[in-house]
Amino acid sequence: MSTPARFGGANARQEAEMAARAAWLHFVGGLTQSEVAKRLSVPNTRAHRYIARAQSEGLVRVFVDIESADCVDLETRLMAAYGISLCRVAMDALEPGPLPLRALSAVGADYLMQVVASGAHRVIGIGHGRTIAASVDAMGRTPGERIRFVSMLGGLTRSYAANPYDVIHNLARKTNAEAYLMPAPLFANSAEDKRVMMAQSGLAATMDLIGEASLVIVGIGNTESADGGASAAALDQPDAIDELKRGGAAAEILGQFLTAEGAALETPYDERVMAPALESLRGREVVAIAGGESKLAAIRAALRNGLLSGLIVDEATARRLVEEL
Repeated sequence: MSTPARFGGANARQEAEMAARAAWLHFVGGLTQSEVAKRLSVPNTRAHRYIARAQSEGLVRVFVDIESADCVDLETRLMAAYGISLCRVAMDALEPGPLPLRALSAVGADYLMQVVASGAHRVIGIGHGRTIAASVDAMGRTPGERIRFVSMLGGLTRSYAANPYDVIHNLARKTNAEAYLMPAPLFANSAEDKRVMMAQSGLAATMDLIGEASLVIVGIGNTESADGGASAAALDQPDAIDELKRGGAAAEILGQFLTAEGAALETPYDERVMAPALESLRGREVVAIAGGESKLAAIRAALRNGLLSGLIVDEATARRLVEEL
């Protein structure tokens, strides 16, 4: 279990207060960084670090109070087409890379903060992936002491772009909630190894908590690129993704695969994945945060499967999904 992060000692508390004060003077008071440094009697470089720290720790939140009619129309059409109860389309932000992380994380963070503030879910399951990690990073501090977060799948022994420990710990730090990590790899070496690990008291307790999650936040992996999903780095062989594609895999959720039509695809990894079966999540709220051109086919497959109750997606991808209806 990961408990909420707290500043240790008087010096750490003083530094945290200075960061908050610097951010307030800069963003609310309108002072330049040089003026902030003079007001706080610190060097310019330290004032800059204080302001950057306040931003990274979610003390600074920027709101753009606008509702795009085009995005609302896309949301409505996707909800009607796929029977989902929630859809949020992030306006395009003209990002340079293939993954629209800034747009997705802004809307994803807003959704997560609303969920935490509402208190409607006592246990929330958290998947892996860069979009989820970026959404948590973008969250402001939102008290949620009565909520428990639990990681939905293993991943401790691999080097992911978004480390699951960092994500779940970051959630705990920003919400003061309890957060539980699954202390296991994404895939066990064998089905027998999985049975042995699942019998351990720590993992069994985590799986029990996963069973209580009424809301699950997931990412969607694809099979079109090497970095398409959290599971890609954990597969046995470098050509494993190609083999899965030849077998019909188009999307990955929690280390399990779907065809382009949305049907569950049986693979050798099913008996080894350290995660709940996707079918066990039906009837709960399952919201995916995903986007980007490379994820188009995977998102479509996930929507066709019917598991998702909600989708947070970028505008360009949403438009393509609607055009192909």
